[in-house]
Amino acid sequence: MVYRPEIGSTNDEAKRLAREGAPEGTLVITDYQARGRGRLDRGWVAPRGSSLLMSIVFRPELAARQIQRLTMSCGLAVADAIEQQTGLRAGLKWPNDIVIAGAKAGGILTEIEMAGTKVEFAVVGMGLNVNLDPALLPADMPVAATSLRHELGAEVARLPLLQAVLERIEERILALRAGKSPHDEWAERLVTLGKAVTISAMGSVVEGVAEGVDEDGALLVRLADGRLESVLAGDVTTRG
Repeated sequence: MVYRPEIGSTNDEAKRLAREGAPEGTLVITDYQARGRGRLDRGWVAPRGSSLLMSIVFRPELAARQIQRLTMSCGLAVADAIEQQTGLRAGLKWPNDIVIAGAKAGGILTEIEMAGTKVEFAVVGMGLNVNLDPALLPADMPVAATSLRHELGAEVARLPLLQAVLERIEERILALRAGKSPHDEWAERLVTLGKAVTISAMGSVVEGVAEGVDEDGALLVRLADGRLESVLAGDVTTRG
């Protein structure tokens, strides 16, 4: 484990360590990120000491198209740990958000580095709003945010929660290595399914109803003309 009281980005540090040969399971954790980020290079805002901010190095035997299975497994692990430690029901919003009561409580950012056609390593970064006060966040946040403390009305001890998250991740990754797909449980947790969605990705927009996800985490969207579109990644908004 590598702990830094303050860091630019746990993902950037984990990638640096991975390039230097850090083994699978290397954890980088901090109390404050000066340059934290989420998907699409959006900033990740978390006041000092308010959240769990960490990244883990993986060296998976997965093809690049299957890497979302790591995100799926870690998302399920975080949701499991939240429920275990707090009793709050945590859902997942495609592709990588952790939501409670309809608001974003956390997010996952998975980045990979290739060696030719092989995945050399993957880094899964996780941010979870634990004792954060949503009222202190910028007013122009793209989605409504919440935290465990906000939902419970009481502070949550971060260390037991961290331990639970890491234990659940270990269980999920061992199951993935053994050939167990996270697909069914992940689909059950997805609050996106059954809703009308608009997905923006690489200059294109897909609109329809989210009907399901495939084994590698692509969202299956039923278009107005009846076709089923498979969307690998994008910025999604839901309606209804």
